[in-house]
Amino acid sequence: MSENSGNAMEEMDRRRFSLTGRVFHATLLGSLILGLIVLIIGLGLYTYALVGQYISQSYSISCCAASICEKVADVESFSDSVMGRYRSLSDSEIASMGSRDYRNLFSDLEENPAFGSIHFVLHEFLDAGDVDAVYLATFDEENGRIVYLVDPDDVVSKKLMPGDWQEFKAKTLKKFMHWDGKGKLYDIGKTEIYGWLCMSAAPIKRSDGSTVAFVITDVSLKNFRVGVRTFLIQYVIAMFILINAFCFLMTKHMKKRMVVPINSITQAAQDYILDKCAGISGNNHFAALQIKTGDELENLSVIMAEMEKSLADYEESLTLVTAEKERIGTELSLATRIQADMLPSDFPAFPDRNEFDIYASMNPAREVGGDFYDFILIDDDHLCLVIADVSGKGVPAALFMMASKIVLANTALMNKSPAEILEYTNYLICQNNTEDMFVTVWLGILEISTGKMKAANAGHEYPVIKKKDGQFEILEDKHGFVIGGLEGMKYSEYDLELSPGSKLFVYTDGVPEATDSEGKMFGPDRMLDALNRASDESPYLIITHVQDAVNGFVNGAEQFDDMTMLCFEYKGGASGDGNGASDVLEIEADTSRIHEVYEYIEKKMDGIHCSQKSLMEISVAVEEIFVNIANYAYAPGKGNVIVNAELSRDRTSLTISFSDSGKEFNPLDRIDPDITLSAEERDIGGLGIYMTKKMMDEVFYEYRDGHNVLTLRKDLES
Repeated sequence: MSENSGNAMEEMDRRRFSLTGRVFHATLLGSLILGLIVLIIGLGLYTYALVGQYISQSYSISCCAASICEKVADVESFSDSVMGRYRSLSDSEIASMGSRDYRNLFSDLEENPAFGSIHFVLHEFLDAGDVDAVYLATFDEENGRIVYLVDPDDVVSKKLMPGDWQEFKAKTLKKFMHWDGKGKLYDIGKTEIYGWLCMSAAPIKRSDGSTVAFVITDVSLKNFRVGVRTFLIQYVIAMFILINAFCFLMTKHMKKRMVVPINSITQAAQDYILDKCAGISGNNHFAALQIKTGDELENLSVIMAEMEKSLADYEESLTLVTAEKERIGTELSLATRIQADMLPSDFPAFPDRNEFDIYASMNPAREVGGDFYDFILIDDDHLCLVIADVSGKGVPAALFMMASKIVLANTALMNKSPAEILEYTNYLICQNNTEDMFVTVWLGILEISTGKMKAANAGHEYPVIKKKDGQFEILEDKHGFVIGGLEGMKYSEYDLELSPGSKLFVYTDGVPEATDSEGKMFGPDRMLDALNRASDESPYLIITHVQDAVNGFVNGAEQFDDMTMLCFEYKGGASGDGNGASDVLEIEADTSRIHEVYEYIEKKMDGIHCSQKSLMEISVAVEEIFVNIANYAYAPGKGNVIVNAELSRDRTSLTISFSDSGKEFNPLDRIDPDITLSAEERDIGGLGIYMTKKMMDEVFYEYRDGHNVLTLRKDLES
């Protein structure tokens, strides 16, 4: 069938593939198959009856002729005379059968009175019966021959004389000679001279019961073929008339009972679709059909009418549900933005403070989450760090999270100790916690000038500490009860001593409990391994490395829990990092201020001995990135760019990151230019970032918390 729709079907296709045509073809095919089966059965029965008639007729003639011959002639004596002479002949004489000399050897036997009597009887039966031959013969079983005794045929050329013989089929000869007297003695076979023959025989017995000779009657089956052909012609003509009449009547009946109702349902369906496309309401396309066939088609029309009504009701309900989902989606999107705004997202968080570096991230499992972090500068010398995990997920957890964060932040600003902050927060939350929600909290307050920290843990994960020149290790601190779990809880606090170069990593359970598709957890050991492989990097790079390790482990599996991390690096009191350079540089993204970027990086590299080639490549790359940000990040407006340059611990590599809050753009997505082409043949743009990637040892991009962050790393050659 063509791929056109029902409306666009060609007229030829309609006739060829219509249900009426298919019914006619199926009926015709079924009738032909049935007619063929009936023909085969009828032809078989006709053939069986006709052949049986030939056998009965020829066998009856043979039996009657044999009975009369026995009475009117001495068949036994005559047969012995013929066979006596036959057996006395030499092989050469027998081989000359049919010649004049051979027949002269038996010619006198025709004068025998028995020959005449037998000839007369057989001739009468030949004339009276509708047969081809009636003759008396016996068999030479040893040599497989039939020996003719009397043949009454009037045609001289076909007449066989006494003593004439022919080769005879051994199977038929054996059948005749050893007949048990049951049933009719006959054989049907094909001869070279007469074609297909039905040969029936009646034996003439001696007194001792042995066979003297056989009266044999031959009936040609050529008349049988004529009868069969006539039968076939008559049958085919009759069948053709009957099949056509049957197909016509059946098709007419099926068209009325089935095709017309189906076409009505089809037309109603097309009208329904057209009305829907045109925006026309109405739900009575199928109910108006009024099909009364009393079968499945009537049931189908009723079901379709009910379906049309149900679809109309469903569409009305779906419109309302869709509008409600859009409203909820809008509110969730707004909630996501509100929650994101509740968490510190501008990094460096305190660009004017070079005593420490801090970075944090929160990835909710749903649109909104229950994890949160915070860092609050209580005064010039005290910094409060918080990470927390609210029970549950989604909107309820997010609401509880925001309330908990506000309470913790406000309490921290009251110059209380970590334990007192947790106790007071627990008191306030327990007052109106009708949903029995709770939050785990780790909270620490750092004295910036000395590196001394007091911390308390309310059922949260263990913090991870790295001493200067050491490895990250889990600190199994003392846990108190969760916030909001039980009123009147007391919390203990402990001291941490941070020296310049020390780092603190706190997290929620979504990190170690991140699960892959096989149900395996990321675990604390893998987390520690990821931390230690990036232990000398900045807090931002450390968290990025851990996040990459988790993503690689889960390999796309669904995230079931919020994942929040905070990394803090203590660089010392007011002395900073010891090289006199500010920690980061935040300036207006303007090409006229590129010299400030150069000065900042030179201060960072003060005292570092590296090759002129490395310095030149760093300068070119820095200029390319800064100029691109100045020209395109905020166009046509203006904005700031934050530059952060850090040396590795062994001072053999330099990492520079550029962060801007302009429109999201990843320059690394651009296809590298074909530098084999001339400048006129190449597309404009892309050469600068291509050169930067070639000159730097590592370049990667991230869009994080509304900022484009492009990081360059260069191994310094001495």
